[in-house]
Amino acid sequence: MNRYLALQKIVELGSFSKAAEAMGYSQSAMSQMIASLEDEISIKLVNRFRTGAKLTLEGEELYPQVEKMIYQYHSVQEKIKEIKGLETGVIRMGTLASISAHWLPNLLKEFQQQYPGVEFVIHQGDYTSIYEWIKTGAIDFGFVNPRAVTGIETIVLKEGAMLAVFPNEHPLGEKDVVPLKMLAEEPFILLEEGHYYEPLEAFRSIGVSPNIKYTIHDDYAIMTMVEAGLGISILAELVLHRTNYKIRLCATDPPIFRTVAIGYKDKASLPIACKRFIELLRSHLDELP
Repeated sequence: MNRYLALQKIVELGSFSKAAEAMGYSQSAMSQMIASLEDEISIKLVNRFRTGAKLTLEGEELYPQVEKMIYQYHSVQEKIKEIKGLETGVIRMGTLASISAHWLPNLLKEFQQQYPGVEFVIHQGDYTSIYEWIKTGAIDFGFVNPRAVTGIETIVLKEGAMLAVFPNEHPLGEKDVVPLKMLAEEPFILLEEGHYYEPLEAFRSIGVSPNIKYTIHDDYAIMTMVEAGLGISILAELVLHRTNYKIRLCATDPPIFRTVAIGYKDKASLPIACKRFIELLRSHLDELP
C-alpha cells in the first residue's frame, strides 16, 4: 500500500520532492516506488516536469479507484485498531477539576474492572484548553461547556448550580440568596476558565462587572484564599462537595448554572475504548452529583 499512498501524496502536493518530505522518504525512494507500481500495472501514472508532477490521462482514469482502495485500506486499519482497542487501547481525556475529583474515580474503577488493559491519559484544564486539545487531536474527547465551543460535536450530560463562596464570618454568607449586584462590589477571586466563564456571563447579563482582585486556575486554591478572607468567588456546586474549608455557600440572584458536556471531533473516528467509556458515563448520569 505504501506505493499507492505515495501516489496519493504526489497528486495532493503536485511534487515528488514535497511528497517525499511529507512522508519521510528520500526523493529517490519516492521515485522508485512509483516506477515499481507503474512497472507492475504496465501503465504510466505520473508525468514529471520541472514545475512539479501531474497524473497522465491513464493515471487520471485510474486514480478514483486508487482513492477508493486507499479509503478501504484506512477503514480496515481503523477496524483493526478498534478490535484491539479494548485490550491494549489508550483513552486520552481532557477534564475539569470538579469532574476529576467527583465523577471520574468510580467511573475509572468500574471501567478498569471491565477492561484492565486500557490505559488512561488524563489532562486537566479549562474550557479553552480542553477545546484546543480536542481540535488538535491531543485528546480524544473532553468535558466542556457546549456554549464555550464551536466546530466540534457535543453531548450534554448534566446541568449544575454555581454558588457564591464567602469566608465564614462574611455578612453576605448569612443570606440564603445573594444578588449578583452586591457580589460585584466585593473583592472577587476569578477562576480562570479560558475565554468563557459562566459567572462573568451572568454579571454581564445584568450590566455589572465584578471587582476582580485575583485570577487563579485552581478551584481548591480559590477556596483556600476565600477561607483566608482575601475575597469571595463563585464556583460550581460540584467542586464544593465534601470539602472541609471554613466557607459559606449561597445561591445567587439571578441563579447561575453550568452545563457539562462531552466534546469530540467526530464520533465515527473515536476509538472504541472511548466510545465504551462514554457509554458507561452516560449510563451512570443519574447517580453522579
